Amino acid sequence: MKRLLMIAYHFPPLAGSSGIQRSLRFAQQLPRHGWQPAVLSVNTRAYEHTGTDLLTELPANLEVVRAFALDASRHLAIAGRYPGWLARPDRWLSWLLGAVPAGMAMIRRHRPAAIWSTYPIASAHLLGYSLARLSGLPWVADFRDPMAHDGYPADARTWQSFLSVEKKVFSQASRAVFSTPGAARLYRQRYPRQAERIRVIENGYDEDTFQRASDLPHGAALNPGSLTLLHSGIVYPQWRNPSGLFEALQRLLSVGAIRPETLRLRFRAPVHDRWLADLAERYGLGFMVEILPPLPYVEALTEMLAADALLALQSADCNDQVPAKVYEYLRARKAILGLTDPQGDTAGILRTAAVGPICALEAPSEQIAEALLALVADLHSGASPMINDSLVGAASREARTATLAGLLNEMTAAAGSSRSLIPNTSKP
Repeated sequence: MKRLLMIAYHFPPLAGSSGIQRSLRFAQQLPRHGWQPAVLSVNTRAYEHTGTDLLTELPANLEVVRAFALDASRHLAIAGRYPGWLARPDRWLSWLLGAVPAGMAMIRRHRPAAIWSTYPIASAHLLGYSLARLSGLPWVADFRDPMAHDGYPADARTWQSFLSVEKKVFSQASRAVFSTPGAARLYRQRYPRQAERIRVIENGYDEDTFQRASDLPHGAALNPGSLTLLHSGIVYPQWRNPSGLFEALQRLLSVGAIRPETLRLRFRAPVHDRWLADLAERYGLGFMVEILPPLPYVEALTEMLAADALLALQSADCNDQVPAKVYEYLRARKAILGLTDPQGDTAGILRTAAVGPICALEAPSEQIAEALLALVADLHSGASPMINDSLVGAASREARTATLAGLLNEMTAAAGSSRSLIPNTSKP
């Protein structure tokens, strides 16, 4: 069994981020593929929101070391303000002060064959960079999504700090992993000399958790007498803005194409609750739009299985990204209304799965109305998407973990050694 040092800000008991699932499932499942991880994360004080529901899923023999870290916006602010340099590249930069020595101690203790770090949070890659340089170990930098790209981050100095982190990563990392083909393509163009190091490991769903969700009661309609279109997860005002959908629904109601009592839009844990509620009221849809708080993960999947259809939102600015929820949507085997650019990676997955109509999030409301009517017509007719089982199986977290294990094997073989270059001593 080879050992792996995993660096992850996103790890239980953090709550409110789908990014937890990627690091948690890799940590759970890698031992089945010959790799025993140990996790270096942040002290829980650094998390703004925590929950206990995923803590029970941590393997009993998994070591998790939590280094000192502060959130600059909550712990270092005076009258709500703090120096910008304390939060570049991110608000958890203080993590490095304790995490570098803690990580070196873990390397000496476990003698791992490799290091893996995951973004976002950018400081996780700074930590991976430091530990890889100090130890000489091969390092996988798991970007998931692009880091510095057009318009993000909006602050110019933060954007430059992100670019600086990128350059450090590509100067040191043995492999750089992205969660979509579009993101990998973007970075092969940006760093052509390191293009051969770039790989794709998409997000996915956890079959064991879906099985537990299936065992919970979910046969009854979420809204008896009405169809429920569910969006599960964060609704970003800039990148997942449902204004076009609300305008389309307002239009359909005004001409009688949809009756008010026949449809509900449910937003589960959208985070920006007040903004979303105000938006619904602006379009006169407060009676049709449900904005509900987070659920424990298993219960959120149960709700997904009970919904009549699912809603995916993604702007054209994010064509190289795919919401992690999309893979869970596929496993739920429900019809999906995809409001996303037809040229983007999200639309590519939905089109391959043939799960429902696709229309750009920024399209005129008439086009979105047509897509919504097509979805409702299919639901009323009893039509259901015939999703290919092999497509769904390939999107499981287990399949993604097997891919990561293969990548680790390839990388360590290329490095010529599966042993740490640091002596096995007990002192940092």
